Amino acid sequence: MVYNHSDERESRYSPLYEKIFEVIKERILMGILKPGDPLVEVKLAEELGVSRTPIREALRQLELEGLVYSIPHKGAFVAGVTAQDIEDIYTIRMLLDGLAARWAAQKITKEEEDELTEIITLMELYTRKKDIPKVMKTDSQFHQLIYKASKSKPLEHVLSTFHSYIIRARATSFETPGRLEEAMEEHRLIFEAIVNKDPDKAEEYMKLHVKNAAKNLIEQKKMEEKTAAGK
Repeated sequence: MVYNHSDERESRYSPLYEKIFEVIKERILMGILKPGDPLVEVKLAEELGVSRTPIREALRQLELEGLVYSIPHKGAFVAGVTAQDIEDIYTIRMLLDGLAARWAAQKITKEEEDELTEIITLMELYTRKKDIPKVMKTDSQFHQLIYKASKSKPLEHVLSTFHSYIIRARATSFETPGRLEEAMEEHRLIFEAIVNKDPDKAEEYMKLHVKNAAKNLIEQKKMEEKTAAGK
């Protein structure tokens, strides 16, 4: 991916800076860039077809988000998402996703119900086919719609950010034997509670879903970190 802008703004808030930030962030979250990998401004600028200014600003923002760290006189390096990050995110998600499901059950519109029905139907189809990439896509759509139906912009923003940070962990979770079918049943229970306007059950089932999704992930991540440290 290359960005060529003749009138490149120097501001960190420029559209170009934001695009560069998203590109590097996605590579880190998807595991293309590994923890400890160096992030060389000149190399990234050449690869993406931009000057070093938006690269530098993007790296600063990534450092603020904890995905990058800097060493004086050596440069920037990938921090990645640690086992502790995943544990923290899932703990927070269990509470906030539960709240989103509760509010969605109270505030969802007929149009949103219809859309959620379509998503759950597709998810069931892809689950039967064991098509993990499409299950992940519909899983994201399912949760994003619940966030939207909660009618809380702050909650939607926070949870959408968390959802993107654990994309690799979610893929690992679905690959665990039996998890695909288990997750489908959990989604079905959440769906039914929301459309039946039962906020207590919607919150309960969502919390259970997030708790189950976290199983094995933290331990597996810790094992990965130990393996990497031993190399």
